[in-house]
Amino acid sequence: MNPSPPHPLSGATLALATALAFGLPSLAAQAAEEKPLWEAGLGVAAVSFPAYRGSDQRSLFVLPTPYFVYRGEFLKADREGMRAELFESDLAELTVSGALSPPASSDDIRVRLGMPDLDANLEFGPQLNLKLWEAEHGSRQLKLLLPLRAAFTLNSQPKSIGWVFHPKLNLDMGSLPALPGWNVGLQAGALFGDRRQHQYFYGVDSAYATNDRPAYEARSGFAGMQYLVGVSKRFDSHWVGAFLRYDNLSGATFASSPLVRTKNYVAAGVAISWVLGQSSTRVMADE
Repeated sequence: MNPSPPHPLSGATLALATALAFGLPSLAAQAAEEKPLWEAGLGVAAVSFPAYRGSDQRSLFVLPTPYFVYRGEFLKADREGMRAELFESDLAELTVSGALSPPASSDDIRVRLGMPDLDANLEFGPQLNLKLWEAEHGSRQLKLLLPLRAAFTLNSQPKSIGWVFHPKLNLDMGSLPALPGWNVGLQAGALFGDRRQHQYFYGVDSAYATNDRPAYEARSGFAGMQYLVGVSKRFDSHWVGAFLRYDNLSGATFASSPLVRTKNYVAAGVAISWVLGQSSTRVMADE
């Protein structure tokens, strides 16, 4: 599969680039110590990713990425993204989180040619994190992450495009003997969506049906599996990270859609960010 011509960033691509900027997917905890209330910087990331889950067109993006960490008591921005913590205990935490996806032009995606563009959309909802195992003073943890998000288009007339549920196991490992100073993160989980979510991305209305793209009505349910590994390391003045992600759409309720051109694909990215400033205020933090 050859890279397609440049087109607007897909939501997944932007999400992964942002994850790299924050140090995702390596979430390994460290012993609590005093750290700046906030840190800010700028970097660059290279990301190779399909146009959308199930697309047979790939793009390589090189783009600037922000580096921002905020360690407030309620609002936080770190390797787990931007979120608000509603409550936290030794075994569970409930957060509110969101994701923003830019628009994508169907003119740049062969199989969607002539169909409506994909609007920018916002996902927002709660996430429950359950700690299943912990060792080495918190530097190694196994968690069950349960994010549930509602999605809405961002245009002059916003509309709901359903919900997404992505339960996943998250294993964080820091201070490994073979990789001193590096954080390693592993994730694996299934994706689920309702009919509106799947129809928005994989449905084909009769008005846009062709001989090669028959009409298709998507259903709710299973949306495939996702596996991810990431590594990162914070140096005195900069941060580096990389990820590799594998998606498998076998058994997805929309797998027979004419817009699904492949059921297996790999995404990858690398990033480096330089820390340009930080707060003089110090707080206790364990990330």
